[in-house]
Amino acid sequence: MIYMKKKIFYLTGFMGSGKSTIGPIIANTLGWNFYDLDSVIEEKTNLKVPEIFEKEGENYFRKLETKTLSELSDGERSIISLGGGTVTLPQNVDIIKNSGVLIYLKISPETAYERLKFKRDRPILTRDGTVDLNKQEFINRLSSLMKKRKASYESADIIFDTEGDGIGLTVDKLVKLMRRQMQSFNNTNNGY
Repeated sequence: MIYMKKKIFYLTGFMGSGKSTIGPIIANTLGWNFYDLDSVIEEKTNLKVPEIFEKEGENYFRKLETKTLSELSDGERSIISLGGGTVTLPQNVDIIKNSGVLIYLKISPETAYERLKFKRDRPILTRDGTVDLNKQEFINRLSSLMKKRKASYESADIIFDTEGDGIGLTVDKLVKLMRRQMQSFNNTNNGY
């Protein structure tokens, strides 16, 4: 079992891995709070993430992301969905590992393609203005970005493969896994 410093689960993974979809369902099932890091940043700035990238640049966004993550890490009983690139910065990983458990929701480039092919709000994929990629070009771009982030994602405490399961089954499996982690946390804190 992984030792939990706080009752916070962070969900990481590539765009389309289900972090923002299953995170609120898990939080509701557990009776916990849910935060989508990108949404919190959008509320703070009154700008969408693509607008922040466009107007201020990625470095500005990453600094804001780290600050917001640090603020959220002070909470308890929370599920926090991270942006796809959050764990690529060592300072973010330190915040996460010192305050909770990091779960990597793993998907293939092909699955990511199926979930993202109609989305045009992903700055990391469209920043160069190339939005009309054919299927193979899109999958190649996804695959390349996934390879760059692989080590960061795989530094997670738990790697959870979401391929082939529907949302309901994925949520059921994750909630069981989280409850086991929490039981371990409770036993450790109660001196067992």
